[in-house]
Amino acid sequence: MPKILIASCPPAGHIAPLLNVARGLVARGDTVTVLTSARHADKIRATGAEPRPLPLGADYDDSALDAELPGRAETSGIARINFDVENIFVRPLPHQFNALRELLADNDYDAILTDAFFLGALPLLLDETATRPPILSYTTTPLFLTSRDTAPGGPGIAPMPGALGRVRNRLLTAVVQNVLLRPAHRAANRMLAALGLPPLPVFVLDCGVLADRVIVPTIPEFEYHRSDLPDHVRFVGAVNPLPSDDFTAPPWWDVLHSGRPVVHVTQGTIDNADLSRLIEPTIEALAGENVTVIVTTGGRPLSQLRMPLPANTFAARYLPHDVLLPMVDVMVTNGGYGAVQRALSDGVPLVVAGHTEDKPEVAARVEYFGAGVNLRTGTPTPAEVRRAVLAILGNTSYRDNAGRLQGAYAERDGVTEIAALVDEVIAERQPSVSR
Repeated sequence: MPKILIASCPPAGHIAPLLNVARGLVARGDTVTVLTSARHADKIRATGAEPRPLPLGADYDDSALDAELPGRAETSGIARINFDVENIFVRPLPHQFNALRELLADNDYDAILTDAFFLGALPLLLDETATRPPILSYTTTPLFLTSRDTAPGGPGIAPMPGALGRVRNRLLTAVVQNVLLRPAHRAANRMLAALGLPPLPVFVLDCGVLADRVIVPTIPEFEYHRSDLPDHVRFVGAVNPLPSDDFTAPPWWDVLHSGRPVVHVTQGTIDNADLSRLIEPTIEALAGENVTVIVTTGGRPLSQLRMPLPANTFAARYLPHDVLLPMVDVMVTNGGYGAVQRALSDGVPLVVAGHTEDKPEVAARVEYFGAGVNLRTGTPTPAEVRRAVLAILGNTSYRDNAGRLQGAYAERDGVTEIAALVDEVIAERQPSVSR
């Protein structure tokens, strides 16, 4: 069976879905090695894969970036994006590449599956003389790939049809790539030049397209249409965690069967340090409504909730979504890509309030495809949350559109389709190797 190397940046949002893929590859008999932060070693072993730690220069704690990177806390908006690309993704590049090179020297891997922001794979992709296995790039965000049919990724600008829309897209792309994010692109090229490599033939945020396959872990029905999409970009469906098998229901679980609409609010497991941004406004917003509110704090102690829970509200540190979501009528979320797709996989419409990382793009897609309400802020007021939730409960079109997407998700198994792509690129490489 194939020997597969998975390489990922340290953040949980990058490695978590790839661990689901690792588990699936191991289950079919593949030998899998995972190169990422040493702190994920136990989770990697739990999948049956072998962990390999990134060197110190490429490892970092994403929960403490402001402390580890002086000056980051003073940035925001475009300045933050440039800062993060240069310091979080470009600067580790040579250390990531050295780790890859050492593993390739000692192991005969059949394929490499990388997080799209693991830029240490670029030297292998740009050096035409390099002997390497096929490389597949996995996008951990909505597809940001430059296109004449879409605005640049980041701010959550929805597509505009027709010739006018293409003119708008071309102008916005030129401004973003040649002015606003030029520092990020130049930082990547400076690093490549220091390694004796040619400059990027594409914009830095598009560099995943240089791989043999680009894996997009969603359905085409939840991504903007691009008439110029490269042929090697493949949609595989959502990559969801395995169903839970050790769930113990909390004492209040029966309230979910009371007949009242169920509203679930979460800030995920990463961007949840300040529960006053979304969870507390939602609790306040719905305290007097005829709904049941289910709060999860993403592992944070319930004592971090700074307000008493109303009679219609119940909280837990964590509840498995495969158990909870089939009983939920509306989910209020800060827009994590995985959590939103998990909700849509169960046909649950959403209220999305997120403005960091890729969350504006996730929220924009929820709105564009009619599956929920985009609040266009990461810190909504209780009144804004209340209006959005009641709008969804009072308009069946949101549930209908979410149900349509649910059907599309059900037709795909992300891990199985990724495994098939791995086999595909290996089979393509074997004839040329034998020649």
